[in-house]
Amino acid sequence: MARLFFLIVAFFTGPDILESSSQVRLVGGPHRCEGRVEVQRNGEWGTVCDDGWDMDDVAVVCRELGCGAAMWTPSGVIYKPLADEDQKVLIQDVKCTGVEENLIQCEQDEDVYSCSHNEDAGAKCEFPETVQLVGGPGRCKGRVEVKHKGQWGTVCKAGWNLSAAKVVCRQLGCGRAILTQRCCSKSTQGQGPIWLSEVSCSGKEADLQDCPSGLWGKNNCTHDEDTWVECEESSSHVRLVGGPHRCEGRVEVQRNGEWGTVCDDGWDMNDVAVVCRELGCGAAIWTPSGVIYKPLADEDQKVLIQDVNCTGVEENLIQCEQDEDVYSCSHNEDAGAKCEFPETVQLVGGPGRCKGRVEVKHKGQWGTVCKAGWNLSAAKVVCRQLGCGRAILTQRCCSKSTQGQGPIWLSEVSCSGKEADLQDCPSGLWGKNNCTHDEDTWVECEDPFQLRLVGGESKCSGRLEVLHKGEWGTVCDDGWGEKEEQVVCKQLGCGEPVFVSAKDRRRFGFGNGRIWLDDVYCSGQEQSLEQCRHRFWGHHNCNHREDVAVDCLEHNPDLLGA
Repeated sequence: MARLFFLIVAFFTGPDILESSSQVRLVGGPHRCEGRVEVQRNGEWGTVCDDGWDMDDVAVVCRELGCGAAMWTPSGVIYKPLADEDQKVLIQDVKCTGVEENLIQCEQDEDVYSCSHNEDAGAKCEFPETVQLVGGPGRCKGRVEVKHKGQWGTVCKAGWNLSAAKVVCRQLGCGRAILTQRCCSKSTQGQGPIWLSEVSCSGKEADLQDCPSGLWGKNNCTHDEDTWVECEESSSHVRLVGGPHRCEGRVEVQRNGEWGTVCDDGWDMNDVAVVCRELGCGAAIWTPSGVIYKPLADEDQKVLIQDVNCTGVEENLIQCEQDEDVYSCSHNEDAGAKCEFPETVQLVGGPGRCKGRVEVKHKGQWGTVCKAGWNLSAAKVVCRQLGCGRAILTQRCCSKSTQGQGPIWLSEVSCSGKEADLQDCPSGLWGKNNCTHDEDTWVECEDPFQLRLVGGESKCSGRLEVLHKGEWGTVCDDGWGEKEEQVVCKQLGCGEPVFVSAKDRRRFGFGNGRIWLDDVYCSGQEQSLEQCRHRFWGHHNCNHREDVAVDCLEHNPDLLGA
């Protein structure tokens, strides 16, 4: 009934009357454009139930708040502090088309009958461009301008200080503030409105417009008093050290030519997501401790930043709020990051993933590699990148049945053998060659896949571990069953599997370190566990209490001729 009443009122009165009765805000996020959604009704703020909440609804919230594009529909419970128990859930079943100017214009139900704060809706919007440096040599030096009502205007230097300059430099993804308040020359003065004066920042704000200031456009300043800021440009780089590839390891940043570590105080998945983006890796997977990566950081190496606080949408780590005054961190608290290693090479058409025609991914499409210029060093890079063993055969001409059919992306590939990715090797221009598919490159690597049972009385019983990239790790029991156990027992040359109860499993002990496989699915006919379907290596949502244990009969009757 409430929904019907709302629609009737909306139809006859129009949005202008209705919007005055409602406001929206985002609470608990890193800035005003992300957080738990709250609406105001009759002077009271309450949350929104996430039943039916989708990107169209978030788009309207973003528009109403003057934020950028809708990015995500997170759960409101990820934002702390949580909503107070006494706070009401004011609306549910919101249904926007995505074009409304305000959330109140959307169809919604005010009779909330089935929602608790565990179902609070959240919203994440793009943080809009609201500050720039103009008139200087590059984007990190110049006259400070802010955007208000769609128009850029200057900032008066009255009240301006270094803390405000820090906010500007961080917001722009530049380095630390090195100069501020210098009076502009006539050639670099602004000409439009003077929007802000008496800006007073703590230095921790995400946006200059979050700092207290005088009223917009209300000041006695002239353009002789325009504020000028200079930041260190591109003063920061990031890298991951000690991991199995460039997308995993201990986080290190470069400042003024010096590499140092990052303190893990407050380090979370949003921070890792930014590191992964900056490095051109895949999705953020994990926030490991940096101390698991060897060799450890040298005692003389500095911890350069702490209290990193990214929203997750920044392009570079330097754009995130962070503290360069490191006062309470040692290398025991070094931060780590694990990102998905982007799949850019594969071996196709062979018996298994470690033998076949070399293909590389470019512009979202797989294509072959011409054998012109190809050598054993390039094959070594491919085998290592795939987590296979050493290269044992390369340059064999493909048969008609194993030739590629799509583009021939690379030719004249010249590797040293040390590269982490085949695409790091010098080569001819992408797609520019005179090759045919008769010249497709073929590589065979040793298949290094091994497994073992640990903690039992014999090789045929114990906690299951698999070897990948030279490191032993466990297997998660999600989806694990009798067919999977049959493959393991067969691969080990043991007899049929025997059921292992949860209690029996504990006698084998729990693993530590890597959990390599999850969601393994076998038909039972495979000769090796690696031939079974499973998640990408190292991707899981498990802990070691879910490690698989297998108990096989000691002898395989087939091998005994029984």
